[in-house]
Amino acid sequence: MFPKWKNYYANLYSSSPDVADYIWNNFDRLYEETAKFRDLLFETTLPDYVLDAVSANISILKTPTCLRLPDGTLYGFEGCHAHSGSCEGSCTHVWNYDQATPFLFPALARSMHDIYYKYNQYESGKMLFRMMMPPEKTKIIFSKNNGPTRAAADGQMGEIMRIYREWKISGDSEWLKEIWPKAKKALQYAWSSENEYHWDENCDGIMEGAQHNTLDVELFGPNAFISGMYQGALLAAYEMGKALGDPDHEKYLEIFNKGNRILNDRLFNGEYYYQAIDFRNDDRFPIDQELGEIKNQIAEGCFIDQTLAQWHASLYGLGRIFDADKHQTALKSIYRYNFINHRNHVNPCRIYALNDEWGVVLCTWPKGNSPKIPAPYSTECWTGMEYDYACRLIQEGMVEKGLEVVKAVRDRFDGKKRNPWSEFEAGNNYARSMASYSLLPALSGFRFDMTKGFIGFDPRINQESFKCFWSCGSAWGQYCQDESSARLEVCYGRIVLNSLGLPPMLVKKATEVKINGKKVEFIPREDRLEFGNHVYLEKGDILKVN
Repeated sequence: MFPKWKNYYANLYSSSPDVADYIWNNFDRLYEETAKFRDLLFETTLPDYVLDAVSANISILKTPTCLRLPDGTLYGFEGCHAHSGSCEGSCTHVWNYDQATPFLFPALARSMHDIYYKYNQYESGKMLFRMMMPPEKTKIIFSKNNGPTRAAADGQMGEIMRIYREWKISGDSEWLKEIWPKAKKALQYAWSSENEYHWDENCDGIMEGAQHNTLDVELFGPNAFISGMYQGALLAAYEMGKALGDPDHEKYLEIFNKGNRILNDRLFNGEYYYQAIDFRNDDRFPIDQELGEIKNQIAEGCFIDQTLAQWHASLYGLGRIFDADKHQTALKSIYRYNFINHRNHVNPCRIYALNDEWGVVLCTWPKGNSPKIPAPYSTECWTGMEYDYACRLIQEGMVEKGLEVVKAVRDRFDGKKRNPWSEFEAGNNYARSMASYSLLPALSGFRFDMTKGFIGFDPRINQESFKCFWSCGSAWGQYCQDESSARLEVCYGRIVLNSLGLPPMLVKKATEVKINGKKVEFIPREDRLEFGNHVYLEKGDILKVN
């Protein structure tokens, strides 16, 4: 028998009067903290449509898309329908895109990883990418979506990068130490002899086998989208393994380096990264006899998330996966070929943009060489992918183009044509849309590494007068700067800093640092101020740099 399932709140409170009693006794604190969060989030110099995208999609965490299991663990559908969740359950290849939960509720984000590895992982390292309810059913009773033993390559590799993110946000190396053996096993499944999908049989850092992914099909052969995620996982595993003293960490870097050369030399066609497969003649994979080619492939298409891994890597401080010049060229190609007015766009699939609305479609074939049955959903616009693409543009210095894409999305969800609090894909309040939160750290140039007591800022816009909300680990607050000074305020929680990152121009100008008016010793470095001793900041504390 499986355990009887109930919501977490049913374990906290025995009845609705109990809930009312708690609220009554804690109302002042709850209201104050909620109002402060709201005020800081909206008291910003970011464009209003960016704030709209960030704030509206945070609401997904309070919809039926998300719930908490009896022990408090976060569980999420992909989205929600009127009477049910849409596609169970904490789907790795969709929740890969969520950036709101890890920054705002990092303990909940970590709980997702803990339960993934507890119930979804086989001894071989393979992970089911969906979780059933209750979780104990996952490897016993299968759904039509989950399949009996299906693993998703992008989800499994993205999960490893997300663990790296959670470690750097929390600074909790004990948590990393506990989960590391399972994460390591998930990575090594890529080249394991037990991998029935043959992802990376020759251990060259590039996936060639059958790669199930967020397009709900298998991609075959080398492609930048999924091999990029694999590269990111290798890089994250190298860093985590090195920190934990795991002797295998050098092997991960060696595999990464081999694959990185292939990724950037062979999977770039001069305009963008693509899928290097002869989809008409490669008999290693299932050629449809009627079509005379492999179905559901990207091939030489220009795919919106061809460099998705760089979004993750840049946000988490992992460094370069895609060559900078080639990556920027690819992003410009996506802008040229995929960001379109929909008036004359032929779309036989689901309608997420129409008439004179603008949006970034998933895939185009600029050379006119589309497969007869191409990758699914190619003619659609998915807001989560549009946000991560906009963020990549911003990260690479193409801020105006990135903001243009964000505005186009929010113009579609303006409250007149569509619900501004429900960006839908496969269901309402779709989890992938929480990619929008990444716009906040991207535009503020937010960096973090709580294993070293470090956070930093380097705004991409309004540098002469900038203000925004920040959240990391157990604290959140507000950051402000002008041409000669910076101000960091903690409005909730507590944070311990050894250094504070600032734009180089402010580091050069810095003559003093004060906390609540008291001077603090510091040493200026190229892009940060290092403090002589740990700096402890709690609610109400203000650090000023002049």
